[in-house]
Amino acid sequence: MIGLIKKDLLLIKSNIKLLGTILVFYILLTFENEMNISFLPAFLSVWLMFSTFSYDEYNKWDSYAITLPNGRKNTVRAKYLTTIILILITTFISILVTFLILMIQNKAIPYNELITSVLISTLTITCIESFIYPFIFKFGIEKTRIILFGVLFVIGFIGGILIYQVNLNVPSLINFLAKYGRILFVILTIVILFLSYKISEKIYLKKEF
Repeated sequence: MIGLIKKDLLLIKSNIKLLGTILVFYILLTFENEMNISFLPAFLSVWLMFSTFSYDEYNKWDSYAITLPNGRKNTVRAKYLTTIILILITTFISILVTFLILMIQNKAIPYNELITSVLISTLTITCIESFIYPFIFKFGIEKTRIILFGVLFVIGFIGGILIYQVNLNVPSLINFLAKYGRILFVILTIVILFLSYKISEKIYLKKEF
């Protein structure tokens, strides 16, 4: 399984230069427009993990991987562990970059707001990936992209109704999560990630190639 994790990390490494270029570009925009980019590394981690699925699908990796000892279970387990590793790395980068920007701008560092912002973006991305992975293992990455587009459209549509028709107070909701919902959000994310893993494993064990 360690070899499978290394394989995914090496695939991710091939995109590091592009990732660095995008990150530098947004950092420059932050200096000009005071944008908050604490969400960006976590968001890019989704794109990086999707690229590993694309490489696997293009090279028909699964047909080979399932011939390895305990290959099906280890393949699923490696994807989730690689995702967790990447999320931890991007979370660290988010905090580090934001700290550096605030220090260069000679601004006070809002520790509580910074941690809350990074935590919410990281956990949200984790939940999104947890939701998507079973679809990827079931239908493949290309079909899942279409499903994802449809899901995001529905979420955006429902969110718009809640905000503009039901008068949902988004800032108040964020403040509530910042004050009271951190632990609950973390626990919920862990539960969702575990359930996603078990569903993906069940799907992959029965999948034919």
